[in-house]
Amino acid sequence: MDIKTLSDDRIVLTDETVQAFEKRMLGDLIHPTQGDYEAARSIWNGMIDKKPALIAQCTGIADVIEAVNFARENNLLVSVRGGGHNVAGHAVNDGGLVIDLSPMKGIQVDPHARIARAQAGVNWGELDRETQVFGLATPGGTVSTTGIAGMTLGGGMGWLRRKYGLSCDNLVAADVVIADGRFLRASEEENPDLFWALRGGGGNFGIVTTFEFQLHKVGPEVMFAGVMYPAEQAGELLPLWRDFMAEAPDTVTSEAPFWTIPPVDAFPQAVQGRDVLIIAALYSDDWREGEKVLQPLRELAEPVLDLSGVVPYTQAQKTFDPFNPAGELNYYWKSLRLDRLDEEVIRAIIDHAANRPSPHTLMPIWHHGGAMSRVEPEETAFGDRSAPYLLSIDSNWEDPTDNEANISWTRSVWDDMQRFSSRGSYLNFPGMGEEGEALVRAAYGRNYERLAALKQKYDPTNLFRMNQNIKPNGS
Repeated sequence: MDIKTLSDDRIVLTDETVQAFEKRMLGDLIHPTQGDYEAARSIWNGMIDKKPALIAQCTGIADVIEAVNFARENNLLVSVRGGGHNVAGHAVNDGGLVIDLSPMKGIQVDPHARIARAQAGVNWGELDRETQVFGLATPGGTVSTTGIAGMTLGGGMGWLRRKYGLSCDNLVAADVVIADGRFLRASEEENPDLFWALRGGGGNFGIVTTFEFQLHKVGPEVMFAGVMYPAEQAGELLPLWRDFMAEAPDTVTSEAPFWTIPPVDAFPQAVQGRDVLIIAALYSDDWREGEKVLQPLRELAEPVLDLSGVVPYTQAQKTFDPFNPAGELNYYWKSLRLDRLDEEVIRAIIDHAANRPSPHTLMPIWHHGGAMSRVEPEETAFGDRSAPYLLSIDSNWEDPTDNEANISWTRSVWDDMQRFSSRGSYLNFPGMGEEGEALVRAAYGRNYERLAALKQKYDPTNLFRMNQNIKPNGS
């Protein structure tokens, strides 16, 4: 078998070598000639078309250790797949080995201790389903099909961020296989330096096989505001939203995306094709109080459509799923933290939103603050949380021949909006990470050198490099 190495060379593995590895695996080892190869290499972003030489579908920790040892001993290029939802497509590679954790779906919930243990192949919808049996949740994402692994390791922003912080803030322990094949447990008490790095440092330090999360009382019903206003009124509406959120309690988490209502039966024909500003918010405590608190967001102007209401928390978590279908669209997302949201910034965002090349593209303004912003920069690897807003440019389109136009537009918006940002970006929305080390350094700020030292300790050869990579400081 011809396979790619870490040095970008190609080597030939004998049949005996591959077969011996396959026999040590309980899970499947998938080759390009097998019928299930195409499905196994496909991920959420339809633009990613990579063809690995081998895909090791792991069923548990023993398989992960075998795969890591096989990769290290043969110096192979490695990708690690959890939910396969990473925008940049780092879950797969061309010509190397994919360590696929997607079969690992175990979930255990302790409702008394309010702890959930979930394996790395679990997505947020699956975890929410189990924890909501007990009226509990941990902060997840805003798309339920997103994997818990990559999102948590990169920070994790969702509808509970202002009340309970980021996903990584609620990680209390993790089981990890590091580059030398050892199994470690990371927590405040065990390998605390590794635990610090995992909370926002991405997949740089090992393969997390199980995540242990703190749970909180949420739901089972919550009040969710989803109001679509005419986009042409955004200049008046965004300052009202901004001022409302400045006084809102931590129980309110909100974002304001620009979007175009699609021509589908789920929406009235009269509003299909309308450009809108969505004011979306979730109230994480009692829904009766939430109805009163969120009512002003439903009365900012005459809405095009108001989809607000009391819904199960699991349904609120799926609100944006239809905007981001797996494999059906091409995705290229960039982000940057905004220092302010005054008239000049609002006008720049509106102008860019009006020129979106695809009606599928969203431009959300994420409001920060609350619990997520009360964590000191050095407390977790995630770093500085002082920016009051995040602008995400979520470019989604159908036709692959439009790739260049959509990517170029996204990058031009990102470049232009840098004048309003001094605090880097959110690395879960990195485009393809084309800026390399500069992008990563800007995101981690003062934490970068500490992360590079820990990379040297836990992965000195940079085996785990298919990510927003932190190079070992000895390299």
